[in-house]
Amino acid sequence: MIAIYDGDEHQKFMERLDSRIKSHDKDIERMCNYHYQGFIDSIRELLQVRSQAKSLNSEVVQLDEELQASAASVVVKGEELVQARRVESNIAAAIENLSLCLPVLTTYAKLQKQMKEKRYYPALKTLEQLEHLYLPRVANYRFSHQMKENIPKLRENIKEASMSDLKDFLENIRKFSPKIGEVAMRHVKDLSAQDLIDFSPVYRCLHIYSVLGSRETFETYYRKQRKKQARLVLQPPTNMHETIAGYRAYIHGIVGFFVVEDHVLNTGNGLVNRTYLDEVWNMALSKIVNALRTHSAYCTDATLMLKIKNLIMLFNTTLRNYGYSVNQLFDLLHEIREHYNEVLMQRWVQVFREILDEESYLPIQVSSQAEYDNVLETFPFHDQALEQLSFPKRFPFSPLVPKIYQQVKEFIYSCLKFSEDLNLSQGEVDDMIRKSTNLLLSRSFSGCLSYLFRKPSLALLQVIQIIIDTGYLEEATVYLEEFVSNITGAPKEGHMSGRSQGQSCMFRVARDDAERQICDKLKRKLDEFLELENYDWLLVEPRGHASSFITDLIAFLQSIFLSFTNLPPEVAQEACKSACEHIAKSVLNFMLSDDVKQISMGALQQINLDTIQCERMSTPKHKQLLDLFMTWDWPTYFHDYGQDNSKYQQVYPNTAIILLDKLREADKKTVFSVLKKSERDKKKLLETVLKQLRQLAQTAQQ
Repeated sequence: MIAIYDGDEHQKFMERLDSRIKSHDKDIERMCNYHYQGFIDSIRELLQVRSQAKSLNSEVVQLDEELQASAASVVVKGEELVQARRVESNIAAAIENLSLCLPVLTTYAKLQKQMKEKRYYPALKTLEQLEHLYLPRVANYRFSHQMKENIPKLRENIKEASMSDLKDFLENIRKFSPKIGEVAMRHVKDLSAQDLIDFSPVYRCLHIYSVLGSRETFETYYRKQRKKQARLVLQPPTNMHETIAGYRAYIHGIVGFFVVEDHVLNTGNGLVNRTYLDEVWNMALSKIVNALRTHSAYCTDATLMLKIKNLIMLFNTTLRNYGYSVNQLFDLLHEIREHYNEVLMQRWVQVFREILDEESYLPIQVSSQAEYDNVLETFPFHDQALEQLSFPKRFPFSPLVPKIYQQVKEFIYSCLKFSEDLNLSQGEVDDMIRKSTNLLLSRSFSGCLSYLFRKPSLALLQVIQIIIDTGYLEEATVYLEEFVSNITGAPKEGHMSGRSQGQSCMFRVARDDAERQICDKLKRKLDEFLELENYDWLLVEPRGHASSFITDLIAFLQSIFLSFTNLPPEVAQEACKSACEHIAKSVLNFMLSDDVKQISMGALQQINLDTIQCERMSTPKHKQLLDLFMTWDWPTYFHDYGQDNSKYQQVYPNTAIILLDKLREADKKTVFSVLKKSERDKKKLLETVLKQLRQLAQTAQQ
């Protein structure tokens, strides 16, 4: 029944119902006609049916109304359902579109996070993924166009950010290079440049620029900046030569720079190559050599120079292990070695001066065998006669000799220290040490002696002892030669002998100074005696014995000449000759002095007596003058004058004139001399002699 009201069947139903009714009516009428009673009954039944139909119709209408009311809510619900389904469809479409956009937004957020964390290379990869994978999926959206337009700017930001990191890296590497160099020179295991500094900014920047097609630009920039840093590293501190710390800072910085570059060479995927690195090293090497040469030349501390040498050696070894050529640095070490030897000599000059200042210059005296052996342990000396003597014994040399000998050995050891590990042959080391030792003795020590000899406080006997000491030092050079051969391992053949070349030239300058000082000091001492001269120039008769000051002077000379025993013969002879000449000259000056106006014959005879005493040591030059006046042998003088074999060759006319004038003045004081014919004849002869002497003097001047 309810189905009738579904759709459009209601009208048809009603029409069919009416048709059916009419059909039934006809059937009823026919039946009624046939069955009237039955018809009547049927009518009655029909009327009942009609009422029932009406009732049914009412019910149907009521049901229809109710159905209409129910259908209206259903329609509303259907419309709501359609709207819901439309919303659901929109939601599904939105979800689908959001699913396409979310990877874009997620990737963009990831990009921002990577850039914030300075992970630029992953950020660049993310940007590529965003550009080529996700953005094409949302190409219809406006925000995708904005993102796409912003991509070049993002790439440029990544380049700039990675370059900023690289600049920070370059600044840090400049600061950390000395530490890297220090670690490298110490050869610390398990520590490399990468352990001390993060190289990732370099790799990131290189990758980024490579991906962006700007690798060549990056390589050019990196190399240019590193070359600038190399020039800064190669500038030494102004006071580098003062302490080893300055040299360490300089060397460590250089090593650090090239260790870093070597690391980049091996890990930088061609960022630097061997050609570039060799170019930078060759540029740096000349600057390094010049800087070390200049600053080491200012150094005057031998200990510091040894530290410098060891530092340079470690520098060479480290860089050579990294493949750099260091031959020029080894050549520099040879130059520094020569300066080191000069510095050593200056240092030993101070040592020698301290020894010389503290020395008393008295022969060593020992009172026991232990003391005797102790001296022999410090200086090679053998004297059979001295060994056989009983104690106390006295060595011919002073403590100066073993002290200097030991210091020379110390100098040799110090020279050898610098030559260690320089790849020198035994012969080269041996020659260097011998030359340096020879210079030490012949120049440095001799110079100290020459300086010492000029001190007024140095006594004559001390000068004599020093000359004796130098003789023993010269003889000991043969032992020094042997000592050098032993410590260097070089053959002993072909080297100078201590005696042949040593004594003849090693202390020649000092000996010449000493000889002059002996002569000068001896003259000054003689002057002290000569100042006591008290001649009576008008003495009538000589005293019959030498003057007291001459006697004292001769006694002094005899004692001095005894101390010449151990002197070289030529030195002793020269000193004796000089002393006698000085005495002779002084006595002659006494007679010729302007202060002495008159001299009697008795005074001349006294001077002759004094001269005879002096002849025990040497014949004074003025003896010929005195002999001429004592014998009055003027004919011989005039006859032989100018001849090589003249008896009075050393008597000059002017000297004789002065002395004759003084004799003549003294004769004037004798009142009775004019009464004697002999005196008158002598006076006449004197005038004649004076006249002839003046003629000779005039001729000599012409």
